[in-house]
Amino acid sequence: MDPVDDSVIYVARAHVLADLMARGLTTPGAVTLLDRACSERKWWLEQWPDGAPYIAGLVAQDVQDALADTFGREDREGLWPVCTHCQDTPVHALHIEPDLGGPDPQWVCEESGQPVAPLGSLARA
Repeated sequence: MDPVDDSVIYVARAHVLADLMARGLTTPGAVTLLDRACSERKWWLEQWPDGAPYIAGLVAQDVQDALADTFGREDREGLWPVCTHCQDTPVHALHIEPDLGGPDPQWVCEESGQPVAPLGSLARA
């Protein structure tokens, strides 16, 4: 088996970290969850190298799930990333589409179903 191209993991980490930063969530706990997700997805990528286009979206989903598991969905930290586009609605999150994380993952509003930003671009949304 050929060695895994680590740049896929580094790019995924950079995109998710940028979105954590965009929403003010670069806490030590969140970054630890990101690093754990990257480590686990590196193993996954070693098993399925053709899955490289899905890694970034899967890492984002992993971090989102881990934050919800750690903080609960009632805490804003557990609802990362919160949708900032909808007006007059209860606080709700964005989610990654397509469901398998790629290719070309984007954040989509849970309520409206509207695309908000490509993964790694929440700061520009």
